[in-house]
Amino acid sequence: MGKSITLHNRTRISEALETQVPGVVFTKPSGDPCPLKKHRFSEDPKPNLFDALSEELLFLILDHLDSDDLDKKSFSLVCRSFYAAESRHRRTLRPLRLDLMPAVLSRYLSISHLDLSYCPRISDGVLASIATAVGPSLLSIDLSRSRSFSHFGLGSLAASCMSLVEINLSNMNDLSDASAAAIGRARNLEKLWLTNCKLLTDMGIGCIAVGCRKLKLLCLKFCLGLTDLGIGLVAVKCREIRNLDLSHTTVTKKCLPAIIQLPYLEKLTLVNCHYLDEEGLVNFKLGSKSLEVLDINCPYVSDDALSSIVKGAVNLRQLILAHCGLVTYCLANSLQRLAKLETIKLECCHLTTPGLLALGSSCNSLKELGLRKCSGVTDEGLSFVVSKNKGLTKLDITRCRTITDISIASITSSCTSLMSLRMESCVLVSKQAFRMIGEHCPLLEELDLTDNHLDDQGLKSISNCRKLLILKIGLCMNVNDEGIIQIGRGCPMLQELDLYRSIGLTDTGIIAIGQGCPMLQTINLAYCTEITDNALRSLSKCSKLNTLELRGCFRVSNYGLVAIALGCKEIVKLDIKKCYDITDVGIVPLAHLCSRLRQINLSYSSVSDFGLLALASISCLRSMTIFFLSGLTPNGLATALLTFGGSKKVKLHISFKSLLSQKLITHLEERGCIFQWRDKRFQAEVDDNEVWKQRSQDLMTFV
Repeated sequence: MGKSITLHNRTRISEALETQVPGVVFTKPSGDPCPLKKHRFSEDPKPNLFDALSEELLFLILDHLDSDDLDKKSFSLVCRSFYAAESRHRRTLRPLRLDLMPAVLSRYLSISHLDLSYCPRISDGVLASIATAVGPSLLSIDLSRSRSFSHFGLGSLAASCMSLVEINLSNMNDLSDASAAAIGRARNLEKLWLTNCKLLTDMGIGCIAVGCRKLKLLCLKFCLGLTDLGIGLVAVKCREIRNLDLSHTTVTKKCLPAIIQLPYLEKLTLVNCHYLDEEGLVNFKLGSKSLEVLDINCPYVSDDALSSIVKGAVNLRQLILAHCGLVTYCLANSLQRLAKLETIKLECCHLTTPGLLALGSSCNSLKELGLRKCSGVTDEGLSFVVSKNKGLTKLDITRCRTITDISIASITSSCTSLMSLRMESCVLVSKQAFRMIGEHCPLLEELDLTDNHLDDQGLKSISNCRKLLILKIGLCMNVNDEGIIQIGRGCPMLQELDLYRSIGLTDTGIIAIGQGCPMLQTINLAYCTEITDNALRSLSKCSKLNTLELRGCFRVSNYGLVAIALGCKEIVKLDIKKCYDITDVGIVPLAHLCSRLRQINLSYSSVSDFGLLALASISCLRSMTIFFLSGLTPNGLATALLTFGGSKKVKLHISFKSLLSQKLITHLEERGCIFQWRDKRFQAEVDDNEVWKQRSQDLMTFV
């Protein structure tokens, strides 16, 4: 198959260039597909006309290829000159297997961005070889899921890669202060991610602060070993910082003044900083003229604290407050000082009508407003806010359960430029209100109506939004094929469709989507119990489809899955939990044709050892969920796990833990495999949709 693809590529490129290179005549290759090795290594009496193309022209072709590595691989297999040009042109590399690293480094000598997140065990020797091979050109390296290296390897990178400006060391739980000191020798470093480096202390971050004076972005999220001393030293030494994330750290009021006075600070994130109290937030009155984005998650932000923030950060463009308690009139009124404010996101806050009225009066140039899960949002308050902000392009009123049709009428009449509207679980809005959305908001690109009273007439109106890219209508029990057919006919640019538990949906509706939405990338059909293989055959025409949720679609079989494998080779995520009729017959073609698959859920299906072993051949596969596979044996599971290469996350029933050798488990964990053992109860039947929804509502009421 590879030979025919290569021959096709040569023909296509030759035809494309016949009119672009004057003086050179291109001939089509003969129909006889000679062996690839003979073409590449034997002496050809006739000169290869592709060699007449200049490197500049080949680079131009590569620039216009898709970013997919497989496309560039096909290009490199056309001939020797194309192979060499692709090697010199490539700047970004993400190897999947560490054993191929020597060959990769010898071929690609101009790499500037190296992603090793798929290689769980990176030794100091490997980092040293990288530093030697591509040191002068390397600009960024991602080690966010890698282990086994120490300060010696990082020291090699810092010493040889003088142009290095980005390092991602997130999730390196054993990162020591010695490793931090090695990073500090990378003098030109501008971006550093240290998320979840819990062993890092003030001494280590101090070495980074002293050595990396050019830092512009620093993420210290979940660095629990840091105190005000280390964070304060960063603020004193790294004066060029633009973006600082201190979420989930022990930062207090002591170091906040130094942070606020950073001369170029543009974004500050302080999510779940539990030691930062109201007194600390008052420090914002010291002033930060450069600050544009502030993200704070505090249990209580008083009027005085917010007033200090507003007074000091006069150039704020985005203000994000979560769990900040009561938003009063005085608090909202203080926002009028922020003339440049374009985005306000209030999540899980308690609002009052006077507070919303003050918000509307103070801020009348907003482009984005978020009131997600806020209580106290009324029709009067919301209607006034949107009437004062007619330029809104994004609005999030998810779970604002007290608003009615009045609010929807105000939104659709005032904000006709809306591009994103999220209103999940607005349970008091009637089905008639949704018709106004399609009539007055034609520019919508994202619409989330999950768990509402939407019906087919509402969808017919929404189908007028021809620019719609994302549509989420899961748990809308009144939606049937008629409405989905209208979406298929009216929304040709649709990329994501969520139909979770749409009980009235059958193959007819999905066939319309497959025929009318060729750009579709993601579809959720979980627990759409009337869906069969016919629907999947239609979806197989959507060649860009990469995420397919079929959980609980028990009428789907191998025929439908094979159709998806043949037509949708870009599948990345697949959920076939409780698809009881899917066996190895469907899994084997999927494994051979969908080489990009990264995540799969096989629970309750009829896949056996053979099918699991076939999946092991997919080098990109990173996550598997395997519960209650009747055909799976301990030996088969062990063989498949040993066959896998690279980092894997495997969810298994706890009963398998005693059936697998402890030495095997230890060996796999050392290779980077992450086991998640679950003690789940066997549940063979799919819950009825109405029963499931009632249970979920009861649970939410209880919580």
